[in-house]
Amino acid sequence: MSRLEGKIAIITGAAQGMGASHARRFIKEGAKVILTDLNEEKGQALAMELGENALFIKQDVTKAEEWESVIAVAEEKFGSVNILVNNAGITAAKSILQTSESDYRRIVDINQVSVFLGIKAVIPSMQQAGSGSIINISSINGIVGGAVGYTDTKFAVRGITKAAAVECSHYGIRVNSVHPGVIATPMVVQEDTKAAVEEFSKQIPLKRVAQPEEVTNIVLYLASDESSYSTGSEFIVDGGLTAI
Repeated sequence: MSRLEGKIAIITGAAQGMGASHARRFIKEGAKVILTDLNEEKGQALAMELGENALFIKQDVTKAEEWESVIAVAEEKFGSVNILVNNAGITAAKSILQTSESDYRRIVDINQVSVFLGIKAVIPSMQQAGSGSIINISSINGIVGGAVGYTDTKFAVRGITKAAAVECSHYGIRVNSVHPGVIATPMVVQEDTKAAVEEFSKQIPLKRVAQPEEVTNIVLYLASDESSYSTGSEFIVDGGLTAI
């Protein structure tokens, strides 16, 4: 039997990169998947590729009303939601002095507030389903320091995961965070950064960057009933980088 047979999932930021990898694997494992993203062209193309068990919805994850709409469409199309992967996010590499207030508030809204909105919106649907798994994609910069704004929000994702896990345990809903290191996504391996990434990979104990599918393996485990006793925890996928 497929590992997600009968499950209904929402994956944000699913048009490309890790989100697309998660969506492909979830479909393969028997789930029905709502893919959301602002990139309508790539999102629609991926949904078409994945077939009748996938549906793309254009979504701004920082808006509560759009979360409500996504949940409503998911329930109407497939049924009550069992899985939420809060994958949407942006990076930032500016110093504190270079970061404007609007820059800072934007990354907080996208990386942090959206996770709160998603969790709040999906709980009633998961209560109807009788159980659920929420997977929040943080970063190794939610464990160790990095750029201002990005690090702050990824630590916050780790924090809301623990708070929500305690509260949602009463509803039969599990909440965990995933902390990827350097992953070979389009954003990371584009031509102007490829050489720098390859040089940095020499510092990683496993001496390479990860493929998106290696993060997907952890996300799939947390989405499935195999992780039924895991909640409020961090799952690090970094080739040993934070162990140094």
